[in-house]
Amino acid sequence: MIRHLSSSALYQLEKSSPLAPAFSLRIGAEIGLNTRRKIADVLRKVRPKMVMWVFGYGSLIWKTGFPFDQKLPGCIKGYRRVFYQGSTDHRGTPEFPGRTVTLEAAEGEVCWGVAYKITKKEDKETALNHLEVREKQYDRKEYVDFFTDPLDTTPIVSGVMVYVASPDKKLNKNYLGPASIEEIAKQVVHAEGPSGPNKDYIFQLEKALLQFGWYDKHVNDLANEVRSLLSDGKLTAA
Repeated sequence: MIRHLSSSALYQLEKSSPLAPAFSLRIGAEIGLNTRRKIADVLRKVRPKMVMWVFGYGSLIWKTGFPFDQKLPGCIKGYRRVFYQGSTDHRGTPEFPGRTVTLEAAEGEVCWGVAYKITKKEDKETALNHLEVREKQYDRKEYVDFFTDPLDTTPIVSGVMVYVASPDKKLNKNYLGPASIEEIAKQVVHAEGPSGPNKDYIFQLEKALLQFGWYDKHVNDLANEVRSLLSDGKLTAA
């Protein structure tokens, strides 16, 4: 397990940086001029020689979609992964939303995922252009501490950007919120959108986590419940 990186491999963000963990930025679902302004705002905060880091805890774990210099497995503390966000643009439709993951504050817990290091200015712009469209239903950016070992007290990187879907329905109209595993599974089995069946998203996330040796009870319980529903019906698991 990686415990530290050399200064030549990692630009450590200062606590006084505008990308400090407490910093957050509201974003919207709009694209076009408004999105370009938000991208420019992020790029202004990321100084020219500063490395940009992005944390992925959902489909970004197995499907990146933008250039990066390094992919680092690890975790963020004080959060857990939950299937509380409705998806009408990827894994569902406005008429029948799917469910995708977001982050929920949870003291004492960790959320495993991957951090992507992006160095070149043009790569930062490419990544943000991609992410602002892909994550357009996620209304918030957070800047968090990232660890490769959950027992460490000092983060290996500070100011890692992560997209979050907040529970504020005035700002996030697609938020669905908590439900039982059985209720979520029933929704997942039938939901499908432009990116494919919702069930495939669940199974791919489960597989990606297990490939790193990570166990997420919420993900595993949901995947097992979806498989159970599929085995009882005419649908087949992917």
